[in-house]
Amino acid sequence: MHSTHTTGRDWDGTPKTHGRLRSLTVAHDSPSRLLRSAQPAHCHGCGNPINWRTTSDRRVIPLHPFELPTAIVPEPHRWHLASGIAHPAGDGSPWCHLAHLTLCPARTTSSALPPALSDIRRRLALNTRRLTDAGLFIPGRHPRVEPHQDDPCTPARPVVQLLYGRYIASAPIQDIQCVAQTVRRTRCTNPVLAPWTTPGRWTLTPATPHRRGSRQLALPVSDIAVYDLGHLTYSEQVRWRTQRCPTHATISAAPNLALADWEPLDPLLHHAHLATRLPPASRRRS
Repeated sequence: MHSTHTTGRDWDGTPKTHGRLRSLTVAHDSPSRLLRSAQPAHCHGCGNPINWRTTSDRRVIPLHPFELPTAIVPEPHRWHLASGIAHPAGDGSPWCHLAHLTLCPARTTSSALPPALSDIRRRLALNTRRLTDAGLFIPGRHPRVEPHQDDPCTPARPVVQLLYGRYIASAPIQDIQCVAQTVRRTRCTNPVLAPWTTPGRWTLTPATPHRRGSRQLALPVSDIAVYDLGHLTYSEQVRWRTQRCPTHATISAAPNLALADWEPLDPLLHHAHLATRLPPASRRRS
């Protein structure tokens, strides 16, 4: 009887090859800095797993976590991945991805789905029911961001102006966290607003600065508080836009463990977060 630990060959006589273990990396030519393992999440509407992906126009879209045969997915619903970017088309392969919104049981479909996709949607609905019955999922529950207790006038989701655009943040300015990966493979805990960097300026600006005609719907407020970063250098504004601390802004090889939290400001959609008064700290300086 021969030992199976010292031969170095498989059962058919071919030599065994042991590849060198490598950690996840981001390709140098990839427009996305997000690692594949950092994107899983759960749908707020149905509780089923999703994968967040960045599109070519810098949007994020939730995809179904598993690839599906191209034959069962209608052509308008096919997505494929290239260099970490999601594209709304097929790539000619027998497999493709599908947007979760097409299968989400919490949404009403405007058109009939093929039988295979309807079966997947039915299974997702059953899983939602199991999670709800077990108390593990409450439909429509979103994480709530509270303002700081020591500064109640500070907006919980401030409006930030940078790179000639306005965005709404997901947390107060001092709590915006770096999204880069550390050497320990954890998310960086440093804030984007580092103590030794030049901060922005709180200003009251018109809520609709580019109003072009009287047909545009008027907002209930005329001036809103904006954290203006326009006086910073271009590189500093890019650092804020990519949501990186000063240390990881200079390390281009460090991937991201989360998506940047910026949302393009829509005054009608985000009207509940528009502040009409400056924070107390900025009023004292002025």
